Amino acid sequence: MKPETTRTINDTPQPQNLYSAIELSNEKWKLGFTIGFGQAPRLRDLDARDLAGLVKEIHMAKERFGLPGSAPVLSCYEAGRDGFWLHRYLQTLGVANLVVDSASIEVNRRKRRAKTDRMDVGKLLTMLMRYHQGEKKVWSIVHVPSPEDEDQRQLHRDLMALKAEQTHHINRLKGLLASQGVALPFQKDFLSRLETVRLWEGSPLPSALHARMKREYERYQLVKQQINQLELEREQAVRTSTALPVEQVRQLLRLKGIGMNSAWVYVMEFFAWRGFHNRREVGSLAGLTPTPYQSGESSREQGISKVGNRRIRAMAIEIAWAWLRYQPDSQLSRWYQERFAKGGSRARRIGIVALARRLLVDLWQYLEKGELPEDACLKSS
Repeated sequence: MKPETTRTINDTPQPQNLYSAIELSNEKWKLGFTIGFGQAPRLRDLDARDLAGLVKEIHMAKERFGLPGSAPVLSCYEAGRDGFWLHRYLQTLGVANLVVDSASIEVNRRKRRAKTDRMDVGKLLTMLMRYHQGEKKVWSIVHVPSPEDEDQRQLHRDLMALKAEQTHHINRLKGLLASQGVALPFQKDFLSRLETVRLWEGSPLPSALHARMKREYERYQLVKQQINQLELEREQAVRTSTALPVEQVRQLLRLKGIGMNSAWVYVMEFFAWRGFHNRREVGSLAGLTPTPYQSGESSREQGISKVGNRRIRAMAIEIAWAWLRYQPDSQLSRWYQERFAKGGSRARRIGIVALARRLLVDLWQYLEKGELPEDACLKSS
């Protein structure tokens, strides 16, 4: 009897990919190329932001590995200071690029481990190949916003930075006075009242210190002026703009307990450009999901993950407290009062995080489906 034959060769060979990883820095980029596991990577140094050189290195890598010029290129780099401009450029070249959350990359847990750009590129290449072969949980991919969505986030981020700087100037002025044993309320007439300040023995402020405080107050006034300009620009946009994100801001502003700052940040930083599929994604992106630890007989809760958007997370906690004050009859407020309000301060802090997560989900459903949070009240017209 003639033995049966088995097919050992795939008659339909799969196209071979060129895998590329880029380790970014301010002066030099480290490039790595390979075509698969077991293949020593081709490593090259490149001047930062040398786009022509990057294209040339991609073509030379294809020649080195014997790939046709039309071979697909799969690339990745870590999210960081360089933002997303390189990702958009690579897409114009037809490169399938991924922007990777650097905190999600697995590392050796030894107390001391070697770390070089060469090793980092090799690690990125290995994980990139694992990802494209189906191991999707090997790392976390950053969702890249469109240039328009990214630009919409500049106003409130600048406003947050300016308000922090304003607080810094005020604290510095108060600290300089405290170093001389003087306490002066920070009011509109602060500069004029500074002239009348006397030290413990009755002498005026030293001349160099007085001049420094005047310069510090002038910087404070400049920051205050810029804050007023940005807030005015934001208010005008809410009154006149017909863009969909601004309409979502107006929708949130109808709820008691939601003000201009929170509504604008929620929409421009979160809801306007992210497509959520379920409540878990909403809580995860905000970093408000629990992180259990279970090993053998040990089982405990480590708190929230804090791996999401820190601006949204901070705002969500702040608005959760405001929700208890301005929406006391809502279902969420009653739930909090029943489960956490009678406990100690630690229980209340834990409860406010849980309330913030549930409120964030309800606000998402309110914007997506028009479903008002249960028993919530709207502002009177």
